[in-house]
Amino acid sequence: MLSDEDRTQLKSATNDKELKKIFKTIASKNPDQYFPTKELKHLGYMRKKCECCGKYFWTMLKERKVCGEPICSGGFQVTENNPIKKKLSYIGVWEKTVEILEPRGYVPIKRYPCVARWNPTSEFTIASISAFQPYVITGEVEPPAKKLIIPQFCLRFNDIENVGLTGSHNTGFVMVGQHVFVSPEEWDQGQLFLDIHAFIHDGVGLPKEEITIHEDSWAGGGSFGCSLEFFSRGVELFNQVYTMFEQTPDGPRELSLKVLDMGLGQERVAWFSQGTPNIYEATFPLVISKLRDITKVKTHFELYNDFSRYSAYLNMDEVDDMDAAWEKVGIELNMDVKELKEKILPMTALYSIADHARTLLFAITDGKLPSNVGGGYNLRVIFRRAISFIDKFNWDINIADVCKWHAEELNELFPEVSEHLVEIREILDVEKDKYYKTKRKASKILEKLLSEGDISTATLIEIYDSRGINPEMVKETAKKFGRTIKIPDNFYSLVVERHEKVEQIHATEKKIELDLKGIPETKSLYYNDYTNTSNNAKVLKIIDNMVILDQSVAYPTSGGQLHDIGNINSQKFENVFKQGSYIIHVLSEKPNFKEGDTVKIEVDKEWRTQLSQHHTATHVVNAAARHILGDHVNQAGAKKTLKRSHLDITHYAKVPHDKLKEIEKEANEIVNQAIDLKLSFMPRSDAEQKYGMTIYQGGAVPGKNIRIVEIPRVDVEACGGTHLNNTSETGRIKILKSQNIQDGVVRLTFTAGKATNELEEQQEKILYKLEELLGVQSNQLFSRIQELLDKWKKVHKSLKNGEYDKEDTILNSQEKHDGDLLTRISEVLNTKNELIFQKVEKLYNEWKDAVDKLKEITSLLNESSISNLLKNAVEIKNYRVIFHSVENLSQKDLKNLSTKVVNKSDDLITLLIDKTDKGIIVMGM
Repeated sequence: MLSDEDRTQLKSATNDKELKKIFKTIASKNPDQYFPTKELKHLGYMRKKCECCGKYFWTMLKERKVCGEPICSGGFQVTENNPIKKKLSYIGVWEKTVEILEPRGYVPIKRYPCVARWNPTSEFTIASISAFQPYVITGEVEPPAKKLIIPQFCLRFNDIENVGLTGSHNTGFVMVGQHVFVSPEEWDQGQLFLDIHAFIHDGVGLPKEEITIHEDSWAGGGSFGCSLEFFSRGVELFNQVYTMFEQTPDGPRELSLKVLDMGLGQERVAWFSQGTPNIYEATFPLVISKLRDITKVKTHFELYNDFSRYSAYLNMDEVDDMDAAWEKVGIELNMDVKELKEKILPMTALYSIADHARTLLFAITDGKLPSNVGGGYNLRVIFRRAISFIDKFNWDINIADVCKWHAEELNELFPEVSEHLVEIREILDVEKDKYYKTKRKASKILEKLLSEGDISTATLIEIYDSRGINPEMVKETAKKFGRTIKIPDNFYSLVVERHEKVEQIHATEKKIELDLKGIPETKSLYYNDYTNTSNNAKVLKIIDNMVILDQSVAYPTSGGQLHDIGNINSQKFENVFKQGSYIIHVLSEKPNFKEGDTVKIEVDKEWRTQLSQHHTATHVVNAAARHILGDHVNQAGAKKTLKRSHLDITHYAKVPHDKLKEIEKEANEIVNQAIDLKLSFMPRSDAEQKYGMTIYQGGAVPGKNIRIVEIPRVDVEACGGTHLNNTSETGRIKILKSQNIQDGVVRLTFTAGKATNELEEQQEKILYKLEELLGVQSNQLFSRIQELLDKWKKVHKSLKNGEYDKEDTILNSQEKHDGDLLTRISEVLNTKNELIFQKVEKLYNEWKDAVDKLKEITSLLNESSISNLLKNAVEIKNYRVIFHSVENLSQKDLKNLSTKVVNKSDDLITLLIDKTDKGIIVMGM
């Protein structure tokens, strides 16, 4: 199909953008090879070239000279004389898709989550085809069906400012996918085109004369192909991508798996079929109606109908000067721009709030929280944008209420989004509190910045990014200074660009790269039974002190779990890591065996058992935390070592002590239920369909077959770590502490099994030593240490100013406290548990020394001490001089002592010398 010249051109492409451009030119030169021209002509379409932009398109109309792009065809023309014969509700679009395509062999399936935990290349599901990336597309995993349709809710945050304004943009939307995954022999491009054409023409009732079909191309992830875009009246309804080739180092080659990627905007088809002035009125009419009732916003329908035709001119992706664009719309409407904005912008704000609330509803339901990290940052941006509209217009709107209305309106199609509304309200309430705390702090920061001069765009982005100060706050404060600050029209898009890079919390994979070409992969023997700790193996390769065997029971560092240690032929290995399918054992010295030898490998049993206890405990604690805190909890990272482990979970607030105790209790109840674990390998697609996408708690897992670790009725995860056979083998789980390691992520530190027993033995020793030191019972330690810390501060202050309260020289607190004493004490002292005694002992000794010094100072100032000083006075020329040396007195104490002495008689002179840690002070009087 591709000529040698074509291959050379395509091979020269350095990125997807270039690849798309080159292939588009090739396809347009050879339309019969790459597009279903036979079927297009049979239906009566003719090929033309747009006189405005030069794009090739197909139309039934001989007189048509321009393509369907709104810029070329005069904007959106949906409301007047709408050509659709069948008005479809939003949900009706999906129902019509099923009605038309299911009889043609397409299997309807449920949506995937919009948070793409299975995909290592993307945080969100940005298109319907994303549900099947990367593993189905590569042919590594079987699709749910060869031909399928899916109502996939997607998230995109690159057009935030356009939402509400252009009438056609969303941050969250349903892409109805028509997807086909077949061999080249089964591929029938013409029929695939006819199937979707039947939907829009026969199903929706759009006359062929109203359809404009553009020739285009697509490239992404190394694959590419041609595409057809379906337009009508300036609205792009959907496009159909025929993915046929992949780019390789040797140039393009035909894919062994042909993929159809048709993405139909459910919102756009509903909008077009109903003839509403914008996408929002058609998509969520119930929500818009409720918002209008609450806000009492005047809806200028006639004006908005006229405005909607030209709102596409305000697309910020295509406009360099927004002020000029508004002027252009004003001229078209014969209206002053200021008046136009006053009437239009309150309505566009309502549409934005409705859109953003729906996006938050789906994203939080699917496991992503607003935060300042990764994809959570996008959610915070749209939440705060919605709140800023509410503040600007002084509306009484609760975004959690808007989420609830959306859930009610979508219940028939997406009942799952109604299941977590209480949690969503709690999460958004916390997010709202954070916003207003930021707003209260913003004033002083902005006043300082404004007093120093103008605020640049870079500074605007920086203060939003680092402090959450949004443009509306800047404008409000600037008014007080009589200043006008220019906010970039694409401000939120600029902010989001800064956070496109996904952050990874833990990276446990070793990065040594060895040359292992031609070596058979290592067979892993640690999956089925953690008690299997030895095997015989053949030595395949030795590189320095690194050994590769044909099979091994040794677990390599991965998934947050520390590697095994042990021996190969009695020689110690202290590290194990994985490179691809190879397990590399790192010996402490060069091996005394050679390649080709048969050796015996033995793993340290206690080490293996403890790590297995901690790994199974991680799954148990994760399940317990989700049960206690809510279904929004997902694993964000984990680390399992010998002495303790930690689990990072997604949660919107600090976990209070009582909730930690509930999680610990729940976890130990699971342990005590003695549940047999089920460990098995399953085809990826089977596992996803059976258990859902929450199996990817540890992130994306590669491979056609994935290992499933199931604790029946408790937890199911895709996991490659070593696990126990029964939860009772975990031993007692003890949660030591929680800490917020970043916004929206809480770290739970815990121990299990032998590590718990050893820890508690250490803790008992610490408590006993503290009891001995402070002379109280263990349940009185917390209050006594708080008292010690407080009085330590006071007596040291007294040493500086010479004034003290006798109460500060006595420890007498008897208040009792129950619970995890050492954890509470460690929080008060801001130190690790194992260092508590050393810190308390140091504080106690320092407090005691300070008390002794204060007592010494007091004794020096009493009459008896002064009399002794007078007796030792030396007579020099009619004066009595007192020489005296002291230690660690403050200057105030020296002065008080001198004053008391000289006041006894007019002939007295004092010369006091004070030796301190910092030097010597001499005071005379």
